Amino acid sequence: MAEPIHEVLPGVLHWTAPHPSAGIESGSHYLVAEGVLIDPIAPPEGLEWFDGREVAEILLTNRHHTRSAFDLRERLGVPIRAPRTGMHDLPADLVEPYDFGDELIAGIRPHAISATWPDETALELPRHRAVAIADGVTHYDGALGFFSDSLLGDDPEAEKQRLREGFARLLDNVDFDHLLLAHGTPIIGDGRAQLERFAAG
Repeated sequence: MAEPIHEVLPGVLHWTAPHPSAGIESGSHYLVAEGVLIDPIAPPEGLEWFDGREVAEILLTNRHHTRSAFDLRERLGVPIRAPRTGMHDLPADLVEPYDFGDELIAGIRPHAISATWPDETALELPRHRAVAIADGVTHYDGALGFFSDSLLGDDPEAEKQRLREGFARLLDNVDFDHLLLAHGTPIIGDGRAQLERFAAG
């Protein structure tokens, strides 16, 4: 069920909508002061909601999250950036690559999660003490989890372990409180603690 645009942290807006092809609930975020859209999908209010608002850049946490990004790029005239490791699936004339460890707009820094998910990204949002994560973890019904085993390759348990190890590295390298997800409800306040427990298995 689509969730309208609302503030989850000061200056951080969140909304959800069903993915147009996959049908799965997809979450997006807008950093207002920074003018950054993360994995944007058309909100219930429509793309026209962004007309006249300050938007400087669109950041994707992986190559699968184009969602409404191309429509917004055309509508607003702003660049789209995505992990270089996923650029083989993206049009180079429409998307600009970033590398893990780069300092992006407003001090945002992308972190790699798993070598077997080469463009799976966690975006460190230092101004908000938050991390935005792509598909490695979801948050539905009050619990962190993985996508179904059918989407995790030939050895789902090995993939889960690699993702947990990637989240443990993230926790070692990034200080944050809040967890913003591309699939599921944001975790405000104790996002770090919940991801720590999840990574420990």
